[in-house]
Amino acid sequence: MTKKAILGSAAVALAVLSAPAQAQFRSAIQESEATARETASSQQRIDQLDDETGRLLNDYRANLKQLEAARRYNASLSRNIERQESEIERLREDINNVEGLQRAMQPLMEDMVARFGDIVEADIPFSIEERAARAARLESVLDNPSMSAAQRYRLIVEAYQIENEYGRTIGSYEGTIGEGENTLTGEFLQVGRIALIFKTPDDSVLRIWDSAAGDFVDLDRSYLQDVKFGLRMAKEQTAPDIMFVPVKPPVSGAVTAPDAQ
Repeated sequence: MTKKAILGSAAVALAVLSAPAQAQFRSAIQESEATARETASSQQRIDQLDDETGRLLNDYRANLKQLEAARRYNASLSRNIERQESEIERLREDINNVEGLQRAMQPLMEDMVARFGDIVEADIPFSIEERAARAARLESVLDNPSMSAAQRYRLIVEAYQIENEYGRTIGSYEGTIGEGENTLTGEFLQVGRIALIFKTPDDSVLRIWDSAAGDFVDLDRSYLQDVKFGLRMAKEQTAPDIMFVPVKPPVSGAVTAPDAQ
């Protein structure tokens, strides 16, 4: 039965009841209406509480996921920290060894620089100014307080690598031989460390370095075309190919003229 029907029935009932009964009935109706309103209000609060409970439950589940993610992240950080602490300890040990290593490196580098100069002086005199300047720079490196031991060692090793490379390549450059009125200008052909040949532009002079004589000596002119070919190869003007180079055979106790090898 609807509320309207109930109220209609209540009105009919009031019409047939006495005044006291009508008052009691009205009071009962009012209490019923108040109860209905309270019930509706309570249901509304229940619905609100249910929604709030659902929201809090969802937040709780989300927070649980965040907490688990945070725990795993912290565990990962802890592992990283342990590895970093191990690396720091290793670096501390290396740092403690640096001082002793530097003490051992200094005499080694001094010996390497001294030997480098000896190598340049004892070698055939190709690119002598450039190589002598490199040896002088190494001497200054040892006395440079602004450079670390690692920097000094790197420069020394680089210089040795350059010298080592000379033995596997051919090169050409312009220069002079002789002194005073006997000075001649021309081209040098450097073939590794086995030959250093000098030629004037007009091909009138062809000489080769003789270590035993400590000077350039005349070279058989039959090698002229090979020398020219070697100069073109050194300048990358032609493809590499076989060429004849005069070298002395290793003969003990005797000095012989250059032979073709």
